[in-house]
Amino acid sequence: MFAVVSAIGDRYRVLTDKQWELLELLLPKSEGHVGRNFANNRLVVEGMLYRLRTSLPWRDLPEHFGPWQTVWKRHRRYAADGTWDRVLTAVVALADTTGDLDWVVSIDSTIVGAHQHAGGAGADSVSGGYEPAGHAIGRSRGGLTTKIHLAADGAGRGLAVLVTPGQTNDSPLLPPLLDAVVVPRLEGGPPRRNPDVVIADRAYSAASNRTRLRRKRIRTVIPERSDQVANRKRKGSSGGRAPRFDPDLYKRRNVIERAFNKAKHWRAVTTRYDKLAITYRAGFVLALIVEWLKSLGDTT
Repeated sequence: MFAVVSAIGDRYRVLTDKQWELLELLLPKSEGHVGRNFANNRLVVEGMLYRLRTSLPWRDLPEHFGPWQTVWKRHRRYAADGTWDRVLTAVVALADTTGDLDWVVSIDSTIVGAHQHAGGAGADSVSGGYEPAGHAIGRSRGGLTTKIHLAADGAGRGLAVLVTPGQTNDSPLLPPLLDAVVVPRLEGGPPRRNPDVVIADRAYSAASNRTRLRRKRIRTVIPERSDQVANRKRKGSSGGRAPRFDPDLYKRRNVIERAFNKAKHWRAVTTRYDKLAITYRAGFVLALIVEWLKSLGDTT
């Protein structure tokens, strides 16, 4: 290990030795049951992180990390086979087992600009200027954009992430985003799926969302939109009571903003350069994993 770490150099390292020891346990050791073992796995992963941090083209990775094709192909493999999602699930489950997971969950979205090289279909193409579904890129007067939908725990650490074209409405994404929060219990038993509390802004204040959360017995902290308030008052007594809302608890929603802020320290997250949504999303998940590794290092 010392030789590998020395080869990386302090200039290129992101992970501490302790963080890598935990991550290494969760990564595949080979290409398959009969495949050969991965060589220099830490060096390759550090190459992925270096590219995520600097946003340079894959082919411009420093020679420190070996052939850039190796780093790219392994990241693409881990994105396609769900490796990064399994690692995220594992570190979240570890935090839950140690009592470090805060089940007051906040959700929100943010828009990131997509570089022109990430776009595939041109305005004069047979697609009519729209991107293929697998790209999750929207086209508007503002250019190419992607929207990231994130669920984070009460400490602002990511639990689940979805990517869609930039023009996608937030409200319909609440159910699939919460469905993606599945935390296995390492001591056995069914995984936990439902938070204690869900905090979100007015964009998620649809009646269907409130009904869904109520049926799951999840406390809802979502303010009403002004049009909903006006419509309820216009109906008088038949409009029903205002939904329960805790303004003090709502102040905790700022953790999701901090989570996005940390993720956007990674330049390849702030601007999307990847053509495929699966690859871009995998980079975002990797950024979330690093934050978890940092916090778990204080408790493990």
